[in-house]
Order: sequence, then C-alpha cells, then structure tokens
Amino acid sequence: MEENLLGNTKPVEGNFEIGHFRPEDAEGIVGLFHDVYGEHYPIRLFYDPRALIAANENGEYYSIVARTATGGIIGVEHLFRSAPFPSVYEAGVGLVRKEYRNAGVNNRMMEYLYNEFVPKNDRIEEVFGEAVCNHVFTQKAITRFGHVEMAMEIALMPAAAYAREKSAAGRVATLNGFRCYRPKPHRIHIPAVYERQLRRLYSRLDDMREIKISEGNAPAGQVSHIVMERFDFARVARLAVHEIGEDFRNAVTDMEMRAVSGNAVVLQAWFDMTIPWIGSAVDTLREKGYFFGGALPRWFGGDGLLMQKLLCPPDFDGIVLESAAAHELLNMIRLDWERTETAHAR
Repeated sequence: MEENLLGNTKPVEGNFEIGHFRPEDAEGIVGLFHDVYGEHYPIRLFYDPRALIAANENGEYYSIVARTATGGIIGVEHLFRSAPFPSVYEAGVGLVRKEYRNAGVNNRMMEYLYNEFVPKNDRIEEVFGEAVCNHVFTQKAITRFGHVEMAMEIALMPAAAYAREKSAAGRVATLNGFRCYRPKPHRIHIPAVYERQLRRLYSRLDDMREIKISEGNAPAGQVSHIVMERFDFARVARLAVHEIGEDFRNAVTDMEMRAVSGNAVVLQAWFDMTIPWIGSAVDTLREKGYFFGGALPRWFGGDGLLMQKLLCPPDFDGIVLESAAAHELLNMIRLDWERTETAHAR
C-alpha cells in the first residue's frame, strides 16, 4: 500500500501536480516554511528535513504536497496524530507559496487528501479538522469534504497567531468537524446533564452509536489516569482523562494547578465516553467552572467528550460561523458557559 501511495501523483491545472510525500520533498517543505513563516513556526519538525522524513515513514505525519514539474514544493497539507487514539488524524498545517495562492492548489490538495489518500490508508479510521472561527473559509472546506460538526473549542488560539493577516482582535475559537472512514459502532455513556445536547449532536453523525445514560461512581480502588499536554505559545492545557477513579477530584485539581502555574488560560478535558461512570466526573468539573464543548468521535478508540474552562474572556460575539449546525452548537456551549458564570458569581 505505502509504495503505491508514495508513487501516486495527480496532475492539476497549471504546471504542478498533487501527490503524497517523497523523501526528496523534505528540503522543499522546509524551504516553504522558511519562506512563509521565517523561523517562527512553533512546530520545529518543519525545519528539520530528516525528522520530517522519519515522521512520514512512521505515520506520525503524512504530508500531501503540490510540486512543480521540476519538483519544487509550492504547497503542503498534513495529516497528523493529535488525539489519544492513533488511528484518528487531524488535517491541518497547510500552506501555499504566495504566488500560487489563486491557482486552486489548496483545494486540490484537500481533494486528494480526503478522497484519494485517506481511503487507501489502513492506518486512518477517522479524520477531523479544526476550522478557525474568525472567518468562514476553512469552515466551508470541512463541510465540503463531508465533515460533521461535533465540537467547538472556545478561545483556543491567541490573536497573535493571526497578527500578519490582522483577522482577529481577541482569542479565536475553532469548530471541529469529523469524517469517518472506517465505522465502529459502539456503546457510549453520556452524562444525564448533557443528554439533550449530545443526542442532538449524535443525530447528525453518520456512524451508529448505542447511547446509555451514565450511572454510578468509580469502583473502589480505581485510580484516575490523566495525561496533560501544554501548548505554551497558545497558553492552552489539555487533560486527556483515560481512567476515572475514586481520586478524580484530587487528581484533576492537581493537574489544574500545574496548568495554571504554567500560564495556561484555556483548560480542556477530554473524557472517554465508554466509561460508564463518566457522569460523576463531569459533575465534578462543572462544579469547578468547566462547560460543555461537544463530542469527539473515536477520540479514545471510543468517543470522547470535550469539557472546557476559560481564565480569559471568551468573545462569543466575535465568533464567525457559516452553518446552522454550527450556530446551534455555539448556542449550546454559550448557555452552559453562562451557567458556570452565574454559579461562580454567587
């Protein structure tokens, strides 16, 4: 399979072609990042040709490139692992050389990625994208390529990330859309407090689920397993909750303290919804000021639930959305955020 993918390219309009990464592309991709971002792109992988080759070989990243007839790299789009389950890939980290930005390069890379490359790659079961909400262009792209809007990350990215284009006055939210390539029907347990919201979201999903209401508490002796990842530039901390134990309140409080001491102003928690007693842990976070974020299909192999907490202004009025589904999701989230604000104002 890999040899076939590595050698597969597709001619498009103009004097360039779209294809999967080849080792000789690495220097050109690094050059492209230098030209567009200088030395300031936060993912240092894209300044190291050997690391980029290794990442494509081991499946951590897949680079989809646009090449000229002489092999020059004029654009790149990526699939990469960012969820706990390794068969879920995020699509992003895309850029096009300035002089080619009106030639349809990005659209053709996306068509190749979603409709040709991913269906042939057995490692990939689900793909998602984080579409920024300071404009609708990337939102249109995810809906065009069959994504279902399931979650929204409020105030995820700092305005400084968009300083060059001057498109954001404050922190920017993202809309998360998911596309399933290899269905896995399974049972999920949803917190009773979010039954209405989650049933509404799952009514849109094209991958079947058996939905049960969460009950009970963690078994005696069960220990929580929480993994934190911090993004210092964005001032974001993400807590992946793999196991919910009797010690959950203390465990998550300790993680929060570490995140805040590291200057995080956006805290996110991902719960595995295959855990039957997830509801009690969600109630704990609600007491601590967290609010609803949506569902994350296949996030842990089974689905995840996003909860989020802000130590910065959310700027809901600055969120720009395209679809009715996205507006409905934002309304769910905003109402729950208002609930946290009212509760903590008492």
